[in-house]
Order: sequence, then structure tokens, then C-alpha cells
Amino acid sequence: MGTGTTIQFDLGHWILRLIALIIDSIILGVIAWVLLFILLVPVLFTGAFYGLWAAWGVWLGYPFAIGILSVLYYLVLDVWWGATLGKRFLGLEVQTTSGGRINFGQSFIRNISKIHFLLLLLDWVLGVVTAGADRRQKYSDRIAGTTVVQVKQAFASITSPTPPPS
Repeated sequence: MGTGTTIQFDLGHWILRLIALIIDSIILGVIAWVLLFILLVPVLFTGAFYGLWAAWGVWLGYPFAIGILSVLYYLVLDVWWGATLGKRFLGLEVQTTSGGRINFGQSFIRNISKIHFLLLLLDWVLGVVTAGADRRQKYSDRIAGTTVVQVKQAFASITSPTPPPS
């Protein structure tokens, strides 16, 4: 991509990113509920009064915990694999705008909005409605100098059966 080149808005790209986000959210939700269960069950059996208050504390802390878990999940997988499980399944990869691998600092900047759903929504909306050289970037991608690109066909990890020999 040369200097000054604008990549056109691609609705299909954003739909794939949304599907990847949903897949990753399901994975994170399962992990979070398992962790919540592991933390909550012992607390409930520590005594009726204390257990009730501690259970409320765990329940109220759940949104904060899921936000931290989300940022860590995206941070680590984007740097180590170049993609989360959802992105990998859909053939997407996170790269620098020059096509290289991202580092932890860039990953942290592009994923900090995932700490709360409303911040993520704002990040996506700003990325879509504001002008930028690369229309595949959410707003925090522009700040981090990263983008999400299609590196292989979506669902490519699902192999079709080989035809029988003739």
C-alpha cells in the first residue's frame, strides 16, 4: 500500500470482524463463568451472612473481571499468533500498517477498548464513520498503527472432503 492510498470501506470485512468478536466473546464468556463458579461456590459455603455478601461482591466484580480477562486474551493472542481464535477461524490477522507483526504496546492500545462493551462500540463506530487511510481500522487501530487483514479464506480451517480417485 503506497503513501496516500485509501482502502475503501468493506462491509464484508466488518461483518467478519463482528463474527470473530462474537466467537471470541463466547469463548471468553465460558472461561469467565467457569472462573466465577470456581470463586463463587466456595464463598457461598463459608457462612450464610458472610457468604451472601461475598457472593454479591463476586457478582458485582464480574464485569470488571471479564473486561480484564478480555484485554489479556486479545493482548496475548494478537501478539503470539497474530490473531485470536475467532479471527484465526475467519482467516483474519492483526498486523502493523506496514504488514509486520504487532508488539505488546500496540496490542494493548488497540485492545484497551475491550475492557467495556460501550468503549468497544464507540471504538468501532469512530473507526467506521471517521475518515482514515485504511477503512479496515477501528479507531484504536489508527492510534496503535495496526490493522486487521484477510490472510486466507474465511472458514479455511474447515476442509472439504477430497474427491474420490477416478
